[in-house]
Amino acid sequence: QVQLVESGGGLVQAGGSLRLSCAASGRTFSTYVTAWFRQAPGKEREFVAAIDWSDGNTYYPASMRGRITTSRDNANNVVYLQMTSLKPEDTAVYYCAVSTGYGGSNYGKYDYWGQGTQVTVSS
Repeated sequence: QVQLVESGGGLVQAGGSLRLSCAASGRTFSTYVTAWFRQAPGKEREFVAAIDWSDGNTYYPASMRGRITTSRDNANNVVYLQMTSLKPEDTAVYYCAVSTGYGGSNYGKYDYWGQGTQVTVSS
């Protein structure tokens, strides 16, 4: 089993920055992929970023590149999502998720999920 706890969400003005954290516990993550997704009211869950624990490779959709960075702290089993130049349309609940397989951008491929953290960007 893997337990995930997100933190760091909140209210921020447009143009501001936030760093989200995802603390993981349970099974080892050395071969897992951890991803961030977000979901706004009435919208589909959207892929934001992913990081491979084994080699640190990161993956972003084109729409996020340049504003979002994900990183990991191996020693403490924490994954971060740094977001800059935030826009009101970034408002959503942000989730971290772990895939025991390939992962990718399909949320259906992820096996474990955190409870989510709300990010609200005011204009």
